[in-house]
Amino acid sequence: MVNFKQFWTKKTLVGLGLGQFLSLLITSTGFSSSELAKRGINAPTSQSFLNYVLLSVVYGSVMLYRRQALKAKWYYYVILGLVDVEANYLVVKAYQYTSITSVMLLDCWSIPSVMLLTYIFLKTKYRYRKIAGVIVCVAGLVMVVFSDVHAGDRSGGSNPRKGDLLVIAGATLYAISNVSEEFLVKNADRVELMSFLGLFGAIISAIQISIVERNELKSIHWTASAAFPFFGFSLAMFLFYSFVPVLLKMSGSTMLNLSLLTSDMWAVVIRIFAYHEKVDWMYFLAFVAVAVGLIIYSGGDKDDDQSLADVADQGTERSKHFDEEAGFDNLNRGNTVGSSKMGDTSRHDCMTSSGGRETIENTSIGKDMQGKKS
Repeated sequence: MVNFKQFWTKKTLVGLGLGQFLSLLITSTGFSSSELAKRGINAPTSQSFLNYVLLSVVYGSVMLYRRQALKAKWYYYVILGLVDVEANYLVVKAYQYTSITSVMLLDCWSIPSVMLLTYIFLKTKYRYRKIAGVIVCVAGLVMVVFSDVHAGDRSGGSNPRKGDLLVIAGATLYAISNVSEEFLVKNADRVELMSFLGLFGAIISAIQISIVERNELKSIHWTASAAFPFFGFSLAMFLFYSFVPVLLKMSGSTMLNLSLLTSDMWAVVIRIFAYHEKVDWMYFLAFVAVAVGLIIYSGGDKDDDQSLADVADQGTERSKHFDEEAGFDNLNRGNTVGSSKMGDTSRHDCMTSSGGRETIENTSIGKDMQGKKS
């Protein structure tokens, strides 16, 4: 019999709440972009540029104050910045060629992509309960798509094939970005991640703006009604990027992508109460389905302790390789095998990962979660 108390752990509740906060931020960026589009402003890279600048200035200042050595090599962040900038650009660009229904459906490609990448590179193992939660969430989003079709809100687009390929490519890059951020935030430092993502994201965005959006920016007539959604978008994105690493460290990139599925439903709520629009009844059923799927996926973290033991040894070896590659030698202590102190925010996780290695090698898996600090 299912013990429902296991679902309502503090970690579960915080993860669900933070996920919905991030989903609301994404919803607000969508409405900001919509307002800009109504005013004829089509500059997606320029909108993201200010966000990267804010990340670089705020978190870069913290890094300068700390005066700490880099915990990962700088070119990791160059690659991450490029992937992140292009992911944002491709998905926004796709709206010019295909229908919003296709974008909503194909954007779900990021979820199986994240699960595959975390399984291959982070050695994350998903139990049947978590897979069931993903299926329920995706089913809820499919209901939203069918609701759009039922309501006649779909348009074909000028070049559906090109648009669909752009969405798939963008969703894949989102998955790569999320998994890379999860790895770095768990093995390096959140402030370092945000500051360098902002720095290189701003540089790459500036280069791209000078090439593809220079004329668009010149044609914009800046008024208060145009500036407010533009800067509002940047502020919402800054908050989103700031809290994403927290959820990634707590619940992983799959949970992040599942949580963002509800952004479409929050948009419906805003349309109902702010714009007094009528929506199809399937939206409400979809919202319930996604909410239930999130609870199924994130609940019962205590039961996953056993599965953590199965991958502790692999996680230790990954940490050791990353430490040697990124120059973590000054953070290693004594004879610790493959474990590092990755900043205050990741100390406990690293100790847990490394502490169970010898126990796994010499005792049964059922006892290894006690761990020991080698």
